Amino acid sequence: MMDKLKVLVVDDESRMRKLVKDFLSKKNYEVCEAENGEQAVDMFFNTKEISLIILDVMMPKMDGWQVCREIRQYSKVPIIMLTAKSDEKDELLGFELGVDEYISKPFSPKILVARVEAILRRTNVLEEGVVEVGGIVLDKAAHMVKIDNESIDLSFKEFELLTYFITNQGVALSRERILNNVWNYDYFGDARTIDTHVKKLRSKMGAKGDYIKTIWGMGYKFEVD
Repeated sequence: MMDKLKVLVVDDESRMRKLVKDFLSKKNYEVCEAENGEQAVDMFFNTKEISLIILDVMMPKMDGWQVCREIRQYSKVPIIMLTAKSDEKDELLGFELGVDEYISKPFSPKILVARVEAILRRTNVLEEGVVEVGGIVLDKAAHMVKIDNESIDLSFKEFELLTYFITNQGVALSRERILNNVWNYDYFGDARTIDTHVKKLRSKMGAKGDYIKTIWGMGYKFEVD
């Protein structure tokens, strides 16, 4: 069971927050609420793992743009802006600040929820089996690996090997154990096969190949410095 994803809803109108919260809760999101910009910024930095922010532009104390600026200095969390006036200047400012999506009021809550889900899928939060470690993103479902946002081309076995290393971070793995888990006993060769694969994998990973440490006389260990 995946933990509920947290969405922070920021709007000075409680009626508006309740409306959005009701719809998101039905879809099994956990909703945190803030009624002004200052509260929103505090909440964002004090709450663990907020996956997305729905942010009203017009608010007392600190408007949505300012909130966006503050958060963007530290985080790429997806932000949906709620704007009362669909002014092109506003939208351009928002995209410069790194807003992911605009919805102008009044809007249909169903459409808002659909946008939330689309953005979370796009940012891989909803994709099960996506692991991110030290600049490596491994997507098991799509069988894809990205290093510093660049896709790298791995053979099936190299992918399986990297997955096994990442899943066992910090654990010293003997060649025999790697053979048993990645080659599943169906391979009657010798441990040199592993060394050859590790060598290829390291070279494809560039500088990140250093995460795969050799343990002399034993095997390997995947460790992010």
